[in-house]
Amino acid sequence: MSAPFPSLTKTWHTEAYPAISPTRPEVSSKGKTIVITGGGSGLGARIARDFAASGASKLALLGRTERTLLATKRAIEAEFPSTTISTFVADVTSKPAVDAAFASIRSTLGPIHVFVNNAGYLPAMADAATTPLDEWWLGFDINVKGSLLATQAFLRAKVPEGAVLINVSTAIVHIPPMAGFSGYAASKLAATKFFDYVQVENPALHVVNVQPGIVETNMNIKSEMPAMDNENLPGAFLVWLASPEAKFLKGKFVWVNWDVEEMKAKAKEIEEGNLLTLSLEGWPFA
Repeated sequence: MSAPFPSLTKTWHTEAYPAISPTRPEVSSKGKTIVITGGGSGLGARIARDFAASGASKLALLGRTERTLLATKRAIEAEFPSTTISTFVADVTSKPAVDAAFASIRSTLGPIHVFVNNAGYLPAMADAATTPLDEWWLGFDINVKGSLLATQAFLRAKVPEGAVLINVSTAIVHIPPMAGFSGYAASKLAATKFFDYVQVENPALHVVNVQPGIVETNMNIKSEMPAMDNENLPGAFLVWLASPEAKFLKGKFVWVNWDVEEMKAKAKEIEEGNLLTLSLEGWPFA
């Protein structure tokens, strides 16, 4: 289909396709422990499901609501009984809760091979002049402070060299401004740039920011944006993104809609330049 947004690749995907199938041996998560914040519902639940489909040995799901965490755990275990799933009720803005969850993960599940920073919040849409401060700032509490706390706890867990950290970002951090979204855009942009620094300061890690598609979730409904992508696309793409095939995307920002075969054909160009990074357009100026 024709791309509704400017695209790195000629092919634009709205659903999973064979090259990113979680069952491909080349993207297998066998023997790995995967940690996902916001893992009880929405994108997080689907991402968890697809990592289980790829053979993940252990999944740790963090979220604020025990009911949804347990429901997701039961559903995935029924489909993939060989994957061990642990749940942790934790608000990512609470340092004690986040630290306790990651300490428990480390002691009971062992090293973390993939961390998906997925928990996020969309402040109520309003113009900057009238938006309530507390609601606007809640985006920073969850999207920025939450990312910091979870990432610090992850790094303290003595992760193995080559571990993967995927930040679920959003296109709004780099597309032209959309009225009403200042709280979401500003907080997600701050978080995305934060992960650029995490990559530079931890070169043994593989860090990637990703636009997860526009899927029918509670957050998407709140945004009043029409869903454009199948729920099976983000999870399958993230499984591929955590695999050795995507090593050329280290430190980059990608969209789940872009074709992975076309991206692999551009691997040298992507690796060696500033393509797919956040910067001031045109800088350094000729």
